Parts: sequence; structure tokens; C-alpha cells
Amino acid sequence: MSTENRTFSEPRHAGDRLQETIRRNRSSETVGVYAVCSAHPWVIAAGARESRENRSVLHIESTSSQVNQFGGYTGQNPEQFCKFVRQLARDAGLSHEQILLGGDHLGPFPWRSKTASTAMANAHGLVRACVLAGYQKIHLDASMACADDHSLDERTVAHRAAELCATAESAFRELPLDSPPLLYVVGTEVPVPGGESGWQESISVTAATHVESTLDAFKNAFDELGLEDAWERVIGLVVQPGVEFGESHVLDYNRRKAQGLRAALPASPKLVYEAHSTDYQLPLSLERMVEDHFAILKVGPELTFAFREVVFGLSAIEQEMLRGKAARVSTVREALEAAMLRNPSYWRDYYHGDETQLHIARCYSYSDRCRYYWHEPEINEQIDLLIENLTALAPAFTLVSQYLPLEYAAIRAGRLQASPSEMISHHIRTVLHKYATACGDNR
Repeated sequence: MSTENRTFSEPRHAGDRLQETIRRNRSSETVGVYAVCSAHPWVIAAGARESRENRSVLHIESTSSQVNQFGGYTGQNPEQFCKFVRQLARDAGLSHEQILLGGDHLGPFPWRSKTASTAMANAHGLVRACVLAGYQKIHLDASMACADDHSLDERTVAHRAAELCATAESAFRELPLDSPPLLYVVGTEVPVPGGESGWQESISVTAATHVESTLDAFKNAFDELGLEDAWERVIGLVVQPGVEFGESHVLDYNRRKAQGLRAALPASPKLVYEAHSTDYQLPLSLERMVEDHFAILKVGPELTFAFREVVFGLSAIEQEMLRGKAARVSTVREALEAAMLRNPSYWRDYYHGDETQLHIARCYSYSDRCRYYWHEPEINEQIDLLIENLTALAPAFTLVSQYLPLEYAAIRAGRLQASPSEMISHHIRTVLHKYATACGDNR
């Protein structure tokens, strides 16, 4: 039966849909999946609405820094994050079977300043917590050196990842018998979680020969630990396709440079490439990546970048509409800047230049380091006030045209309500729609 006409009325898990998409991609169909790598509630809610309209899987991933057993920078552990995502999905009208939760960069990264034994012990605890919470897709990432690692070769990376896989499989056996099986992503050429701190004019694409050696290293490590069955559930390999973004630049996908990777995938297991840092790629580039078997596209900062864009636009509209009035005007931008200056740890090593350049980067950088601050109560109070003010006043269309032209066009065409909440969701979904189109969700 063709999957083109299937709907989620059929009793299938989201992981089944993912595996079927991968099989179809390896059969040269231009289909893929995109993973929303964000813990931001507006982003997840927008993703749920996009999935509902396309009848596609809502694929949400959290990184080991965002969400871990100690809370991460979001303050949520895996169980709390799962409940959070599922509630937002239910609010959007999605069923449990339409949600695929994944763990991104699950490994020692948050604890890399400690010894390998300590960092890996924490990584094992994180993997176990994610599996027991209901995560189904696990990116095993032990590619970063810890404090006492003098060197880190491919064999060591693969062995550590296999040990984490063994922990995941052990935790899975504690789940109900009808739980969908775990799916894994592996690799050694893994982009740094959270983005690069520097900028390069170009990035070397992973050599095709490296694909075989990496998969051999991981298969041997899995076999040594008796994880042959888990190896058959490895669905993705992380490589460097030559895409990246920095403070003010984007490296676009160059199909010619990555053509060797297309033919390098093995016949078994039937896996695809998982592409990290695809944010800000052009629609055509994303479609070409899916055609070239980069069938799992990860997007995160571009979504919170879009959230920041629309909030700043609404703030400008509010300033104009409340000019000279007695009503209290929100100060979202000022609250965000104050929070970033109060705690510069999330952007200090990423932005460079004089005070003007730093200010522009904090507000507008592609790296979008301000995404680490949106959860702060003072900022959310101002966003609530902004929405309250513009809900009561109804934004003037001419101001929407000036500051949010995408939303203006949708309002004029009758596709969007002129409310601040709807405009926020719409602006985020313009990015999601680009990914959905590249992955074939809209066909």
C-alpha cells in the first residue's frame, strides 16, 4: 500500500513512519524528515500545528545541554520535557502516535570538563533517563574529548557510543512490551552542540572513504558488546555535508562537493545521513540535500531566530500604536538585552568586536545565542504584556506591512488572523514550511 494516502488513523508509531521514510529515501524518492531541535514552547507549538496540517510526524529533539537528568539550561529533565512536548502536541490536536522524541548529542558533552569516567557516568545516566521517559530516537555522541583525554581516536569514540547504546537497550527492557523499538544515530564527525564559536570561510566535506571506516568502527564496537540487534536499528550517520552558519554568514550546500557521500552509503544497514546545522539553508539546498540522502534535517536556531524576528516586529508595532498613550508599553528588547548582559556565559565566546558589533550580534546574529534567555521570567512577562496590548488594540495593517511583511501578505490573502499570537506562530511556521516542503510533507 502506498504511504501517499495514509493518515494517522492507522495504528502506527512515529518511529515506523520514520523508518519507512528512510527506506523510501534509499529507494531514491525525494522524501525525508526534519527534526525540530528546540525546547522553546512557541517553536514546539508551531511545529505541532505544522504537523497537524501535513499529517506528518512531530519530530522534536532536545540536546544534552538543554535537557538532562540535572535539568540542563531549560531546567527540565527528560521526563518533564516529554510531558511538556506531549501537552503542547495534544493542545494542537496531535495524537501520541504522531510524536517522535529524540535525544541529540547524548553523551559526555555537558560534562566534558571532567574526567572521562565522570563525564561518561553522567552520560549513561542521561541516556537511561531519556529512554525511560519515552525518547525513541537516540543520537549517540561521544565524539568530544574529556579533561583527561590526551587524544580521542575513532575506535574510542565508537566504543563509548556502544557502551551508551548498551545502557539504552537495558533501560528499554524496563518499558512496557508494546513500546516501539529504539532507533539510533551514530558518527564521529559531529558538529559542536549549540553552534560554532568561530567562523571559517569553508568546511571540509566528510570524505566518502571515512563513511566506511566509521561504520566499521561502530559495527565492531556494537558486536563486541553483543548489540547486533541494536545495530540493525541504526538509521542515521552524522557526517559533515559542508553546511554551517556563524555570527553573520551561512555556508550553503554544494552538491558537487558532497556527491561522493551519496554513493558511500552501505546496502546494510539501510541508513541515511543526518544533517546538523542546516539552519538558514535555501529551500533548493534543502531539497537537494534530501535527494542526496541527507534525509534527516536538523533545525533549531533558525526557528528561535524567527521567533525573535516576529517578537521584535510586534514590539515595534506596539511602540508606534501606544505612542503618547497612558498604557504601559512592553520592554521585551530591553529585558532580553539586560538578561544577556547580566549573564554573558551563553554568548561571550561566540561574538566578537566593539560594543556596537556585540549589541548587533546579541540581537540579530544567525548564531541566535539569545535563544538561551527566552525562558527567563522577566522576559516572558514582557512578551505576555506585548501580546495583551496588541490583542486589545488590533495591530494596524499598515504597521504590519512595515514590520512584518510576511504576515501582512497572509492577512491580506485571508490565510491569517491579525492577532499577535497567530502572527508569532505563522512566522515560525514559514521556516518549518520550508523544511516540510523539502521533505515532501506538502506533496
